[in-house]
Amino acid sequence: MRHLDLTSLYNLTVVARAGSISQAALEVGRTQSALSMQMHRLEEAIGQRLLHRGGSGVRLTAAGETLLAHAQSLLARHDEVMADLAGTSLKGLVTLGCPEDYSIALVPDLLRGFCTMHPDVALRLVCAPTIELRPMLHRRQVDVALVSVPPGSEEAIRREDFVWVASEERPAILDQEFLPLALSAPSTADYRAACDAMEANGRRYRVAFASNSLAGLVAFARSGHAISVLTRMAVPPELSIVADGLPPLPAIGITVAYSEDRPSTAAKALGEHIARML
Repeated sequence: MRHLDLTSLYNLTVVARAGSISQAALEVGRTQSALSMQMHRLEEAIGQRLLHRGGSGVRLTAAGETLLAHAQSLLARHDEVMADLAGTSLKGLVTLGCPEDYSIALVPDLLRGFCTMHPDVALRLVCAPTIELRPMLHRRQVDVALVSVPPGSEEAIRREDFVWVASEERPAILDQEFLPLALSAPSTADYRAACDAMEANGRRYRVAFASNSLAGLVAFARSGHAISVLTRMAVPPELSIVADGLPPLPAIGITVAYSEDRPSTAAKALGEHIARML
C-alpha cells in the first residue's frame, strides 16, 4: 500500500459530505475531472473502491466509510499538532446542522461568540429537521448538530415549548368546525404534537397548508387562514401566540450530537460552546 497524503484524505471528507464530485470540486477549488482523478488514485493506493458512482451523485462504500473515519481522525490530529506548534487558535472546517427554527432563534448568538473566540474556524450551516439530521450525522455530512429529543431525556440540555401561532390572539378561524392548520412534514415533532393534541381533545381539524420551511409556515399563519405550531423561541413579532381555545402542546428537548465518537478538535469546541450557551 502506498502512502496516503492528507490533501487526498481531506478531499475525500468533502466528497463524502457533499455527495457529489462536482459540488466537492467547487468547495476545494479544483476542477471536477482533477478531483475525480484524485479519488481514483486514492482508490488505487488503498486497493479498494471507496465510492459508489451513480447518476444522482456518489456515496461511500464500506471501505470508504472505514477510510473516512481514519481520515477525520488523522486530519483532526494534524490540526491539533499545527495549532500547538504555531501557538495559534483552532483551524478547520466544521459543518453544523440544526432545524430551521433553531438556526433563526439560537444560532446567530451562538456563532457570534464562537467566531470571536475561534476566528480561523470556517463554519458551514445546514438546516434540516431532526429526522433528516440524524442520517446526515451518520453519513458524516454534518460534524455536529442541534437535534430534538424528548424533553425528559437525559440528553436534553434545553427545553422549549411548542405554541400555537396565528395572525392574532383570537383569530376568527377558531370558530370553524374543522380548524385549518399549517404544518410541516408528518414525520416532524411539531406535526405530531399538533395532531396528537387535537385528537386527544376531540377537536376537529384539517391540515390545510403544508410547508417544509419556517418561512412558509409563518406566511400561512400571517395570512389569517391557518394556525401553525412553532417553538416559542421562533415566534416572529408579527405573529401572536394563541393561548385560549386550543389544547395545550408539549415541549421538546434540544441536545448536541456529533457525527463521530471522537470529533475533531474544532467540532468538539463548537459543540461544547453550544452546550454551555444553551
